[in-house]
Amino acid sequence: MKILLVEDNELNRDMLSRRLTRRGYEVVVAEDGERGLDLVRSERPDLVLMDMSLPGIDGWEATRRLRADPSIAGTRVIALTAHAMAGDRERALEAGCDDYDTKPVEMNRLLLKITTLLGANP
Repeated sequence: MKILLVEDNELNRDMLSRRLTRRGYEVVVAEDGERGLDLVRSERPDLVLMDMSLPGIDGWEATRRLRADPSIAGTRVIALTAHAMAGDRERALEAGCDDYDTKPVEMNRLLLKITTLLGANP
């Protein structure tokens, strides 16, 4: 199973990609929303972990654009955000995310969300 990690923070990108790779996932990374959309189209990941606070096109807008493109609209998306404010989960779901998780990432919780959405382990 292939996961696209869209994350602008290098430490978060490195930590998450290593931990997901160790669990058998193929991981592709993007540093911003525009590159993330390009990689969804070219790499066809099974799931996107989308940081919502990105430079340029943020995760909210990138997810809306993903959902508006029929060729990639079915791609599963989990929002990742350090801004755990009231209403953020609802906002992420309204933008088109399938689920929502907060940073710092608690790996077991995130893995449960990933396997729930994908229906299988890698």
